[in-house]
Amino acid sequence: MISVVIPVYNEAGSLRTLHRELDAVFARLDEAVEFLFVDDGGRDGSWNAVVEIAAADPRVRAIRFRRNFGKASALTAGFRHARGERVLTLDADLQDDPAEVPRFLERIDSGLDVVSGWKRTRHDPWHKVYPSRVFNAMVSRLTGCRLHDHNCGFKAYRAEVLREVGIYGELHRFVPALAHAKGFRVGEIEVNHRRREHGRSKYGFSRFLKGFLDLLTVVFLTRFRQRPLHVIGGTGLGLSGVGVAGMLYLALLWAFEHSVGEPSRPIGVRPLLFYSMSLLIVGAQLFCLGFLAELVTSYGLRADDTYSVAETIRGEDASRGPRDAAAPPPPPPTPEEP
Repeated sequence: MISVVIPVYNEAGSLRTLHRELDAVFARLDEAVEFLFVDDGGRDGSWNAVVEIAAADPRVRAIRFRRNFGKASALTAGFRHARGERVLTLDADLQDDPAEVPRFLERIDSGLDVVSGWKRTRHDPWHKVYPSRVFNAMVSRLTGCRLHDHNCGFKAYRAEVLREVGIYGELHRFVPALAHAKGFRVGEIEVNHRRREHGRSKYGFSRFLKGFLDLLTVVFLTRFRQRPLHVIGGTGLGLSGVGVAGMLYLALLWAFEHSVGEPSRPIGVRPLLFYSMSLLIVGAQLFCLGFLAELVTSYGLRADDTYSVAETIRGEDASRGPRDAAAPPPPPPTPEEP
């Protein structure tokens, strides 16, 4: 089965058209499919439109939030309820063209685990296009996941990717980067991007600031989640080293001036002394914070967070020990004598 997850937020004007286009695409494909709409607390009648669509098409399933929780939460709910082994996501505003779905499935069937859309030609205002290009280049550089358009909501996944990669906040745009960090195969295809005909954009300038902060979170999670002391403690040691170097310089300067008998300027009034002491204190605090982060990580990290299994041959259940796994099944009970 293929699951099509569609987050919805105030898109009542486009839902029926989107469903008709998806229905026409899958009518040409010999594939079982479910359409999963997730209403993220809209107030424009989107849920009523979804109810009507579901009444006419048994393949449609739907989830409604009590209020607006954000796109990442909508996708997470959709992923948890999706029953397909391949999962497609696209926006409900009709800017993503459902006619591209067969090309996504072809790339997934060719061996990729994640396929991301690339809107080479975008029908968006310039103040969204150019900052987005800079942001995408930054994400590719810092995460190592080379994609032209990390922000595109038109994507396809194998179900095992979504079972391993958790998202929250606004990390939905970084799922390919998080999957790449676990060793999944990530690729992209160019997609047709259409002009907006219904509704309005949900994103403003604040999106880029939030995206940058989320990028820092992703970099930390993908590189240092299991070893926070390396980055926090390493930074602390570096700052402490600079502070120690400053203190040594002042000590040698004081000793040299006294050895030659020249009047020395009191060390206590030199700015370098205060800078060095501040670096020593901050560095020691960061080093201790790194140790605390290691303790928290070692307590809360699960064993299956440290690796990602591609396949096994006669793999044993982890809940059974070696002795239990090798032991033969017990014999059936014999009937009692009358």
